[in-house]
Amino acid sequence: MKVCIAEKPSVARDIAEVIGAKTRKDGYYEGNGYQVTWTFGHFCTLKEPHDYTEQWKFWRLEDLPMIPSHFGIKLIENGGVEKQFKVIESLVQACDEVINCGDAGQEGELIQRWVLLKAQCTVPVKRLWISSLTVQAIQDGFQKLKDASQYDNLYAAGSARAIGDWLLGMNATRLFTKKFAIGKTVLSIGRVQTPTLAMIVQRQKEINAFVSEEYWELKTIYRETEFTATIDRIKNLDRANKGLEYLKQHPFEITSFEKKEGKEGNPRLFDLTGLQVEANKKFGFTADDTLKYIQNLYEKKLTTYPRVDTTYLSEDLHPKVAGILQDLKPYANLTAPILANPIPKLKSVFDDKKVTDHHAIIPTGEYPSNLPLEEKRIYDLVARRFIAAFYPECKISNTTVLGVVGQVEFKVTGKQILEPGWKEVYANDAPAPKESKDGKEEVEEKVLPVFVVGETGPHTPRVHQGKTTPPKAFTEATLLRAMETAGKQVDDEEMRELMKDNGIGRPSTRANIIETLFRRKYIEKRKKNLFATQTGMDLIDTITSDLLKSAELTGQWERKLRQIEKGEYQLDTFKQELIQMVVDLTREVKNASYKTIVAVQTPPPAPEKEKAKEEKPKKAPKPKQEIASLQCPKCKEHPLIKGNAAYGCANFKVCGFKVPFESYGKKLSDKQLADLLTKGKTTKLKGLKLPDGTEVEGKLVLNTEFNISVEK
Repeated sequence: MKVCIAEKPSVARDIAEVIGAKTRKDGYYEGNGYQVTWTFGHFCTLKEPHDYTEQWKFWRLEDLPMIPSHFGIKLIENGGVEKQFKVIESLVQACDEVINCGDAGQEGELIQRWVLLKAQCTVPVKRLWISSLTVQAIQDGFQKLKDASQYDNLYAAGSARAIGDWLLGMNATRLFTKKFAIGKTVLSIGRVQTPTLAMIVQRQKEINAFVSEEYWELKTIYRETEFTATIDRIKNLDRANKGLEYLKQHPFEITSFEKKEGKEGNPRLFDLTGLQVEANKKFGFTADDTLKYIQNLYEKKLTTYPRVDTTYLSEDLHPKVAGILQDLKPYANLTAPILANPIPKLKSVFDDKKVTDHHAIIPTGEYPSNLPLEEKRIYDLVARRFIAAFYPECKISNTTVLGVVGQVEFKVTGKQILEPGWKEVYANDAPAPKESKDGKEEVEEKVLPVFVVGETGPHTPRVHQGKTTPPKAFTEATLLRAMETAGKQVDDEEMRELMKDNGIGRPSTRANIIETLFRRKYIEKRKKNLFATQTGMDLIDTITSDLLKSAELTGQWERKLRQIEKGEYQLDTFKQELIQMVVDLTREVKNASYKTIVAVQTPPPAPEKEKAKEEKPKKAPKPKQEIASLQCPKCKEHPLIKGNAAYGCANFKVCGFKVPFESYGKKLSDKQLADLLTKGKTTKLKGLKLPDGTEVEGKLVLNTEFNISVEK
């Protein structure tokens, strides 16, 4: 018997259907020589400090740094997880071969490897590695199963990332909390979270320190075209008015007229960050929302694997492109001109050297129907970008005209689209305003009349008054780009592609990092802009170590993680470097001068909270606050919030998880609800009413589908 382990029940169902395992059992499907079971998110995690020694249960400066002699894993304490793990464990120990069908990425590899490790798997393991969940992709994947050992480096990189986050997060958070925080304030430090916050704080300081200045420019209209003087901006109104008087005394003369034809290259296919940036700009979607929507489209077989950081396709996909375009029926009027000729094998699209485990995000060709509006918008972005990649380049004409009035030089530029090319795909979109270097909006340049060098004539000069503007606050779009390039301002696509190895965080984790900063009250959003709170600014000001807050240095660690993934760097070397860094950091902070930080609102997490003797024993947090501070047990990414009749995931529209206050005729206490959410089950309850009206005694449990059932 072969056991397949998928990343979630819906994927297991799709795989089971394709390979003929059609009999539903408790926690798995069976048939045709296969058993198909599933996880749902992280089943295992690195052990917590108190799992290694009782001494580390309490937060004390003298116990730092905490460096385990080896890192162990444990099963997450959750009734649903424990029940499903027992199913996996029994299947794995009785089978002849395991097929790892987990999410085809670093995190997916780590999740499944830890589960197999915990289940003490000793049989051979194969790997299903696919880029979409279509029937064809699953069938092809099972025809080309890989040996699991081919992904050992990917697992090593995932382990290194988890260990690095543990070493730095656990030690630095306790270190800064015990040294600088007051009361119950927790100062959360993270390997990626902290340098990301530092970028926002630095931008905030630049904005706060900015003093706006007035300036004046000389402009003039000649032949219905406005020219601007090329001299430096004038800081004094009297001087500007004197300049205006001077201009009135001289005619305008054309000194240069230059017209050059050029091209605007096609936009790149989407990687995850690019898609999140575009969705934030166009629709105001958060990075986290966009990830949810594109993940849903992937699971609906409409788009390919989303957690990618490349904008290229592998060359073996070239023959399949025409078929995908042919299947995009809603876009038939746009695909027709491309399909009229053979699909070009463009180097800007196809490049095996730029593709590692997965290619860029593209449609699968499956027909989209009955999609929610948000998913429809994301699908449209992906589909149009895919179509635009194969259109001709946009041909333009750039015109530069120079003139002179007396001794003052003037200039105007204009642009004309000669052949729209790929821009036809976006013909109905409203043009986005351009931004100049000082942040002012500029209108699209216009077509200019033909001028002759030496021509001269009257003109209408004027003085234009303006104000310097502060640096732009980060939006999620610009912050994602900054994370991708370790804080460097990079507009060039090629250069950005080269810098991705040094970006901070992974495409799949950046959205969660931003959400964590919101949750910790370190940043806040005003309209689309992100601002640091006073707590966030105080925290960064307290950190003197560049190792913690430098995006560039964090980017170098990220590069090493990628090198581990490629087999070019050793996990043990990386671990030793991190240990040394934590030791040095601990020494530095312990000897630092004392200052205090009070968080806006961040209660300490419960197993690691130090028991303060001076507190009154019964002064515990109210149950309502305790439940609202818990993370959703289903998606494990968003907090729970209280509704009128239930606690539900803050991202309920996507996640769908909720637990009602009353279930099976029983109104649940806060303690019972908390047990259900944290332990996966309540204590035994009397008077539970089943659907047929009978009353029983039993426990309420969260099953594998995150619904409530009765366990007698």
